[in-house]
Amino acid sequence: MAETTPDAENPDAENDKCGDLLESLRRGRPAAGQDPVKRSQIIDGARRVFIDKGFEAASMNDITREAGVSKGTIYVYFANKEELFEALIEEERGTIFKNMYDMLDRADDLRQTLVKFGKVLSMKITSAKVIQAQRTVIGASDRIPDMGARFYERGPKRGHDKVVTFLNAAVGRGLLKIDDVDLAAYQFTELCLAGLFRQCIFAYRTKAPNQEEIDRIVRSGVSMFLKAYGTEKLAEEEKNSQSP
Repeated sequence: MAETTPDAENPDAENDKCGDLLESLRRGRPAAGQDPVKRSQIIDGARRVFIDKGFEAASMNDITREAGVSKGTIYVYFANKEELFEALIEEERGTIFKNMYDMLDRADDLRQTLVKFGKVLSMKITSAKVIQAQRTVIGASDRIPDMGARFYERGPKRGHDKVVTFLNAAVGRGLLKIDDVDLAAYQFTELCLAGLFRQCIFAYRTKAPNQEEIDRIVRSGVSMFLKAYGTEKLAEEEKNSQSP
């Protein structure tokens, strides 16, 4: 026998929910689960708990106490700890990486665009917030592999695809000659993070690299990348741009 749900037993339940939402809007207050201030309050509390205890040790009770909301309220907004953590990661990602890829849409000087983008990428990836988030995701991915996969798809994979698009455009302009652009995009980001990411993720470094170090690594990485994939047309353009 098929399992019944409250909505199946009551055909008018969905209409009642819509009516409640409309009534809340008419009264000028958000419906249950729709208040952005309350949602932000819960996420802020969760952030402090996850930083203090880590994902595995944190509980919804801990988050409830830290956020100053009832258990009933927190479950109106988030079904479980995993969903809450993913919402937190999405919010952090939106803040940290906002507009970062826009510079790839204004590519006049290829080398300078790659250097500028690589420096911003390296700085953000090795920042304390991003390193902490990645450690937490890695720690939880063994038990919840789907969450790790979603984290990669929504973050690193989207960024990678934007770099692929940029490199394809440079190939189309005759500035680069690349047989496997997907691989080259990974190579570029690895060159910009050479020696930095693993040292940060494993806490070999206790502080993020400074701007001078990032600049040195990124410029060297971009030079290697362009030596491997740059065309004679690129070399000619750079030579002409340096002429008095």
